[in-house]
Amino acid sequence: MKTDPDQPPATPPSGDEGVPVSVKIRERLKAARQRFHSNDNIAEFIQPGELEKLLDEVTEKMQGVLEAMVIDTESDHNTGNTARRVAKMYLKEVFAGRYVKGPAVTEFPNAEHLNELMIVGPITVRSACSHHFCPVIGKLWIGVMPNEHTNVIGLSKYARLAEWIMGRPQIQEEAVIQLADLIQEKTQPDGLAIVMEASHYCMAWRGVKDMDSKMINSVMRGVFLKDANLRREFLALVPR
Repeated sequence: MKTDPDQPPATPPSGDEGVPVSVKIRERLKAARQRFHSNDNIAEFIQPGELEKLLDEVTEKMQGVLEAMVIDTESDHNTGNTARRVAKMYLKEVFAGRYVKGPAVTEFPNAEHLNELMIVGPITVRSACSHHFCPVIGKLWIGVMPNEHTNVIGLSKYARLAEWIMGRPQIQEEAVIQLADLIQEKTQPDGLAIVMEASHYCMAWRGVKDMDSKMINSVMRGVFLKDANLRREFLALVPR
């Protein structure tokens, strides 16, 4: 058979054709000895176009979950597209902090040598517990004690960083530490304090079904640990 000179040569099939995209991403992570726990960001290991393929894969698996729960998605008009909606919700909304790179944060020098306590909050945060994938919804307050070398970032960026960190399945204690590490890296202050108060629906929606209980935890760094008066000032200014 003659070859059409105007047609490009056929591309031979690649060795990984038919391999699920989740397997490819996992293999890259393992090759780099990179942890991929539920609250880790893996955006660096996802290639262009793969997130959409991952969405297709999760949709298929979620459809299997619905079928295993004996839900007739073919006849039930309410659940006909539920698998896709749930997959999109997890990958592109509530767990987006795992799959997308962190928000761009413009840093400015502390030109006026600000060295007074600054508090940002309450910032509304939404996450999910890694035990049951139930919502965790609450507020947090961030206290910063800058020095002349501290990088200054816009107030809205604190909310963006919090949203990125919280957009992963995790436990509240670890989430606050991750956020503190990130803000400290970005700003290099003399002191950093974070208080978070949240309702956990794994306790309100299931289990003991206690709707009123909240979890409150804090992280104190630098001068907030050393100076009891500064710590008391921060906690007194946080409305509860």
